[in-house]
Amino acid sequence: MRNLVLVRHPLLACELTVLRRRGTPPAGFRAALRRASLLLACEVSRALPLRRSRVRTPLAPAPGWTLASPVVLVPVLRAGLGMTDAFLELMPEARVGHLGIYRDEETLDPVEYYSSHPRELRRASVLLLDPMLATGGSACAALAALESRGARDLRLVTLLAAPQGVRAVAREHPDVPVFTAALDRTLNSRGYIVPGLGDAGDRQFGTG
Repeated sequence: MRNLVLVRHPLLACELTVLRRRGTPPAGFRAALRRASLLLACEVSRALPLRRSRVRTPLAPAPGWTLASPVVLVPVLRAGLGMTDAFLELMPEARVGHLGIYRDEETLDPVEYYSSHPRELRRASVLLLDPMLATGGSACAALAALESRGARDLRLVTLLAAPQGVRAVAREHPDVPVFTAALDRTLNSRGYIVPGLGDAGDRQFGTG
């Protein structure tokens, strides 16, 4: 799985344990998701292009760096919203788009129902945020939607991934790296990641 970037960090492993635990309440889940997303954001941002700059310290001029291109965060509604604030804390100048996609529970096919994006997708580093990569159907549909709107530099950031989803993204979007905290075993008959952590949206917001 050459497109997979498995993010290994002891603190991320601890937060993922909290997220997996069945008894973690919504407030605790949201807090752990934010902390885990901060750690993921540090790793994902390693590959962002830089431009040299100059800064004046209290004593003398010094070399510095700025990001060479804009960053656009695109959380997949609604579960991806829980990752957005953490990424914005590290990249406060980032713009935020929103993409609404849900998975039909019977066919497992993705259905897009909402889309709103900044204008600079074509020249931006676009980070697609979605906690779960299961079948890959929704992720591939989201990536295709962003590409159709001009995005060229794309990264998919997720907490958990199933092998089926990683392979689907590699097949349909071979140039898009997939960053994840864990690669789980498989999917069940309903298309849920096993062992997984349940439905990330329901667990964040206390629904379902």
